[in-house]
Amino acid sequence: MALNWSVLAVILFLPISLVEVYATYNRVSVEAGHEAVLSCPNIYSASLLMVIWKRNCSSCCLLSYRRDLNKTSRLNCSERITWKYSPASDLELRIYPVNLGDEGNYTCEIASSEGNFHFFFSLTVTVPPMVTLTHDKSRVAVCQASAGKPPADISWIPASNHSSEEEFHHPNGTVTRVSYFGWAHSSFPSVTCLVTYPNKNQTLVMDLRYTYHRLLYILVGAATGVSAVTGVALCLIFRCRACWLRKQAPGPAEHSTTKTCNFPPSRARREAAKPPDFSERIYQNYSPRSVYVCL
Repeated sequence: MALNWSVLAVILFLPISLVEVYATYNRVSVEAGHEAVLSCPNIYSASLLMVIWKRNCSSCCLLSYRRDLNKTSRLNCSERITWKYSPASDLELRIYPVNLGDEGNYTCEIASSEGNFHFFFSLTVTVPPMVTLTHDKSRVAVCQASAGKPPADISWIPASNHSSEEEFHHPNGTVTRVSYFGWAHSSFPSVTCLVTYPNKNQTLVMDLRYTYHRLLYILVGAATGVSAVTGVALCLIFRCRACWLRKQAPGPAEHSTTKTCNFPPSRARREAAKPPDFSERIYQNYSPRSVYVCL
């Protein structure tokens, strides 16, 4: 199919190209995840014979439309790349959602009875960075613009000679920039990180006074927490040691639970010492004076 369309395009374009050729060049920049529209003017709709959209690389997407047959064809195009509307009325190419892999050069070729027209497009895909502003224990503010394309520019307010910057390049073409601002010897109440990239600016502000006191609280709290944990651990160790020592010590002698009361011998006791005749003597020898309470 691709060969047939190519042969047909050559057959159609060859005689027309002898008449005249017009070419224009356009630059299009779109943020990743948005819609990219490449506009090929349809000013010759009355005399339109054929239009071809293609990406200028080997085995890349190709869309075509023949007006006489009212027929469209596509080759190596994903579902994200299609006509924005019907090619019979509008020749715009739509890419949604656009990603970094769609970046490159595209060509719209129009064959009409009035001539052969080429429109060239350079599609650039931008990626806004993820911006953060943090600090470390050394009282250094860290402003980071992660995975941006093109790389973001970072500046500080107030400006400082103690700031530094580093850059990291990623395989997908994005860049991460990190800027450091030392405020250990600064008397300013706050510091501002200004991140600039195409069509957008982002500003982050850090209160240095609040940050300084918070760092002190964190350090004091950490020291207190370490002391508390150490104290609890020592207490548990001593208690376990004491329990172990008690288990190892010999057990105490058994004590009798029966107390002995030394009372003068009574008739009841003397009678109890004799061979008992429980049938009657237990009642005959009963006397209130023979009852003693042992406390």
